[in-house]
Amino acid sequence: MSSHREAPEISKDPVADNTDLYAFVDPVDSSKVTILANYIPLEEPAGGPNFYQFGDDVLYEVKIDNDGDAMADVVYQFRFRTRVTNPETFLYNTGPIDSLGSPSWNVRQIYSVTRAVRSDEGDDDGWRRTVLGRNIVSPPVRIGPRSTPNYANLANAAIRMLPDGVKVFAGQRDEGFFVDLGSIFDLGALRPFQNLHLIPLPMAGGQDGTKGYNVHTIAIQVPKTDLTRDGSMPTDVKDAKSVIGVWATASRQRGSVQTDEGQRTSAGGWTQVSRLGNPLINEVIIPVGRKDRWNAREPHRDSDFLPYYQNPELQNLLPVLYPGVFANLKTLLTTTAAADRPRADLVAILATGLPSGIIAGFQNFTGPRIADMLRLNMAIPPKKSDPSPFGLLGGDLAGFPNGRRVADNVVAIELRAVAGVTLPLVRSDFKADAAAGLLTDGTSNAAPKAGEKPYLDEFPYLGHPNEGFDHEHDEEDEHS
Repeated sequence: MSSHREAPEISKDPVADNTDLYAFVDPVDSSKVTILANYIPLEEPAGGPNFYQFGDDVLYEVKIDNDGDAMADVVYQFRFRTRVTNPETFLYNTGPIDSLGSPSWNVRQIYSVTRAVRSDEGDDDGWRRTVLGRNIVSPPVRIGPRSTPNYANLANAAIRMLPDGVKVFAGQRDEGFFVDLGSIFDLGALRPFQNLHLIPLPMAGGQDGTKGYNVHTIAIQVPKTDLTRDGSMPTDVKDAKSVIGVWATASRQRGSVQTDEGQRTSAGGWTQVSRLGNPLINEVIIPVGRKDRWNAREPHRDSDFLPYYQNPELQNLLPVLYPGVFANLKTLLTTTAAADRPRADLVAILATGLPSGIIAGFQNFTGPRIADMLRLNMAIPPKKSDPSPFGLLGGDLAGFPNGRRVADNVVAIELRAVAGVTLPLVRSDFKADAAAGLLTDGTSNAAPKAGEKPYLDEFPYLGHPNEGFDHEHDEEDEHS
């Protein structure tokens, strides 16, 4: 999964678990950037009576670096508070919730949004903070046709415009990430190619392991000029000022005490327990013994993780798991010492950004510092018609790894890159195996519910959540 249950400790703390991060130039208003940060993996829609919600004791943050040092220059902070109208009932709602002010809605959340900018004129800690909104309502979870009828209206009512052209939404959404979990974690099998696996089975279509589940999404749309280092509008693709690095985090306070009444209070400084920039990094690139450390680390301190980008474990497994399929990759691995075959292409794609001159008309380079950030060149316009789900590999400069859009097939993109498709960009003596350019887990962005789109055409872009009353996780059809 992109970053679901990706490390031992955070797997025990789902409300603080980053699952996916998206950042892209908004296709409806290209003067703005939309950022979506998902939390709480694999939410079962029927998980009542205590349905999923954001953590009141978690600090959720979206961070932006705009000067290439992999340190946050602009931060959007989200804090949540739960209100219970009637503590004498076990019910989430006592009747249909027909509006955000419905008296039938018993357990609700409100939140605040604060913008922090690094500044010499800020507070003692070097930050200037502005509260953009208070007491903003997060919509209810989607329970079913009796409890949450006309859910789209409820969710849309929770989209709020804040000062200076900022738009926000925080609430439950359909899980937009698609991946064949059951196959990939069964000794690295890809169903469309599993007849070629070391332990072969008949070819089959992929099965989306996240189908039918929900997540909780923090969505924010901001003017580009709020993100650049000098407040300018990015127009030059070659200009370093056009590129930002984005990541999301969750933090908890160091102390926690439970009272005699069963209430828990937190105190002390904040410590980061989860983070996410590029998809699948902590999931697949970082080894299990260092995953918790990675989650607690700030991106600017990532340099000691460089060897895992240069020689990823999956690269070495592919020729073993698929004998004879990756002959060129196997030759590279068996005839060249590890120290002499660092994957400079993966380092550029995932850890520094791509410098100018590698792909015509493109760069998202933030400098030589190794750091996990989702890098976005804001001067590249969105592709409004026929965007390629394979992003840069599909000739679409507006797609991953130039930021990440909701429909980008990041599993296939990263599989192909690790298998060697991008290595010829930096190593002319290497020819990628034909199979490398075909790799996929066989899943696609199937609609979450009959009659609904997998994604929305406008903010907040992720589809409405699956409802508990009528949902399924099994695939009716095979996807390709």
